[in-house]
Amino acid sequence: MRKLIWGWIDSWADSDNQHKIDNQKTNWLRIIPFILLHIACIGVFFVGFSWFAFAFMVGFYLLRMFAITGFYHRYFAHKAFKTSRAMQFIFALIGTMSGQRGPLWWVAHHRNHHRHTDTDLDPHSSTKGFLHSHILWFLNDYNFKVRKEMVKDWLKFPELIWLDRFDTPIVLLTGFSIYALGEYLAYAFPALGTNGLQLLMWGFVLSTVLLIHATLCINSLGHMWGSQDFKTKDKSRNNLFLAIITLGEGWHNNHHFYAGSAKQGFFWWQIDPVYLILKCMSWLGLVWDLKPVPDKVYNSFRVFNHNQHETLH
Repeated sequence: MRKLIWGWIDSWADSDNQHKIDNQKTNWLRIIPFILLHIACIGVFFVGFSWFAFAFMVGFYLLRMFAITGFYHRYFAHKAFKTSRAMQFIFALIGTMSGQRGPLWWVAHHRNHHRHTDTDLDPHSSTKGFLHSHILWFLNDYNFKVRKEMVKDWLKFPELIWLDRFDTPIVLLTGFSIYALGEYLAYAFPALGTNGLQLLMWGFVLSTVLLIHATLCINSLGHMWGSQDFKTKDKSRNNLFLAIITLGEGWHNNHHFYAGSAKQGFFWWQIDPVYLILKCMSWLGLVWDLKPVPDKVYNSFRVFNHNQHETLH
């Protein structure tokens, strides 16, 4: 039990023994915190409602979604733009607050996904069904370990290793801080109608669960539901609904055709709030060298859709 508890605190503990091909059964003991987080959502029915708590829930969802999609994904995984070490750490920290593991674990598995998309080597291959691609894939010891060989470029930053190792304590500290904020607001600004427990349930628990599943939908629904505007060797799809709830990540077929761009909505009608925010940040000098969509991508789009049109007629 002591070893298990320490494994919750330090996700790199005993990492050499985790990544074995026969460790793909769901480890129910390891994922107790994840299960409890979902059960805790019931609490929103007992703590009351306030518009402040609701606004906090939405705001904290959007902030962390931007950290996951803009930095975990487009920056750390694909290096689609550049930024300073300070900004790199700040958004890696916010991403860690999302309950989606540390930046190195996240990036390593995503890079592996791109290398083996929709094959047996893909950790969340859609060919294994919705439940596997959505959630079952990361509930075992085999995929719990960070694949260090996939993130050698980031291992030179000790602060990123620290975030990756102690991701669970950071999530717990985030929840405690939000509870403390709610208690302070109840005392100092009672007109807001909130308190510690209410803000914890709405602003952290429910917001985090919604955030997790919205992100996971890219792995599952993003390979099952939508259109294919580019010819790829996988089942990636473009999906407006997923783009809305993930701030632009729903243009997944675009991304799998060309992953190097900071923009995933390749066309004006494909909303991509993350890119718009990154563009604004570039004007302020916070990020720079945003990689564009090259002309060859648009040429491929025209050729593919012309051939599709010819086939239909």
